Amino acid sequence: MTNQEFRHTTVLLQEAVAQLAIKADGCYVDGTFGRGGHSRLILSQLGNKGQLFGFDKDPAAIRAGQQLMAEDKRLLIVQCSFAEMEEQLVKHQVKGKVAGVLLDLGVSSPQLDDATRGFSFSHDGPLDMRMNPEVGISASEWLAEASEDEISQVFKDYGEERFARRMAKAIVARRTVKTFTSTLDLAEVISLANPAWEKGKHPATRAFQAIRIYVNNELADLEKGLQAALDVLTVGGRLAVISFHSLEDRIVKQFMRKQVKGEKDQLPRDLPIQVKPFEAKLRLVGKPIYASAQEIKVNPRSRSAVLRTAEKLR
Repeated sequence: MTNQEFRHTTVLLQEAVAQLAIKADGCYVDGTFGRGGHSRLILSQLGNKGQLFGFDKDPAAIRAGQQLMAEDKRLLIVQCSFAEMEEQLVKHQVKGKVAGVLLDLGVSSPQLDDATRGFSFSHDGPLDMRMNPEVGISASEWLAEASEDEISQVFKDYGEERFARRMAKAIVARRTVKTFTSTLDLAEVISLANPAWEKGKHPATRAFQAIRIYVNNELADLEKGLQAALDVLTVGGRLAVISFHSLEDRIVKQFMRKQVKGEKDQLPRDLPIQVKPFEAKLRLVGKPIYASAQEIKVNPRSRSAVLRTAEKLR
């Protein structure tokens, strides 16, 4: 199956780009290029002097980005996590000059639909789950070595899985007979260990999410990436983030709230302050935006998406 056959429908496309309030000559960052849906719309609103930096860890996304870059010189594609955007933008002398950063978190449709990537519990494939298969350890390698306690903790922390311990115990017991190398094999063992299947949700959903987040260091990258975005933005620049599950959204919401309230709220109440150096760095732009009923009908994967936007004040 060719890469072209794995289609990606960009979630909250118009809404997310609108929140960036594109300026024709501005510099922008698409921190999760994917297949370039958001990037193409941003480029269509930029003038000749505009710039767009696209980041992604996935080699397939980078190939798609390089094709677009060959067509449009205003785009520069970089293969790395958006957590590293500050270092990259320093090299290009645009730190503090960026007018907008967009992050579309989670896993893309092509990654889920391509069984060879190892993200899916519905289609059999090698148990990998890495955004960049050339970096780090695969899900299969981790499950072969991790202790029962570690697996259970990952399922609990990153999947919010009620039956984390039961699933971890089942995995450790089975791997003594045969190591896990395929997605459906793992999904079956996890499913059998789940005593309370939720209607409309595969019983291995939370565990697979947890493994993917852990293997790709997603939440730590998100925390670092949010701070990096704040640091590279110019005053008046905007940060727009699309989250797909509560763990991501909680981090985004808490980060924005902290920057909106200002650092003074983090200090002890009885600490005497002689000057007023602690001010808010962000202001929220509107309320959270969710996918419309029409978008959810066309693309069911958008049903859990939430878009939050903030603007840099100083």
